[in-house]
Amino acid sequence: MKFLPVLLGLAITNAFPAEAEYPKMGPDIYDTRADGTAQVATAVAKAKEEHKHVLVELGANWCIWCRRLSHTFESNPAVAKALTDNFILVLVDVNHRHGKSRNDAVNDRYGNPMELGLPVLVVLEADGKQLTTQETGALVGGKDDHDPAKVIAFLTKWAPKK
Repeated sequence: MKFLPVLLGLAITNAFPAEAEYPKMGPDIYDTRADGTAQVATAVAKAKEEHKHVLVELGANWCIWCRRLSHTFESNPAVAKALTDNFILVLVDVNHRHGKSRNDAVNDRYGNPMELGLPVLVVLEADGKQLTTQETGALVGGKDDHDPAKVIAFLTKWAPKK
């Protein structure tokens, strides 16, 4: 019985997300505690089952362009359909903060795509083989958004052949 309060405390702590990393920017889009390698492995397994590719998005919660890309993925119906029909999306936090690097192993595994800036996309086949890396500046449309037509063209080009 001594452990019941401790277990309840742990359950309550883990049931509610931590405060946003950058509260003025809104809720986190990247899980700051997630193991990126495990996230990718889970996505690859799911992609195999569903006959899809994996779209790994490396980014950070401070990154306005990361937030804008996520907004495009979620809010544009045609983009959302192209994404969900063909890909398992994985958002990997690669922030370096307070002297700690997050998920550098994922960045290293795919040839240091972060050198292209954030966010950066890596497309994997369902078996985990890397197909391409895409810096997202090429997907920008206007001054402060991603062009849905460019995003759809990218997703269509790298979708699995059905």
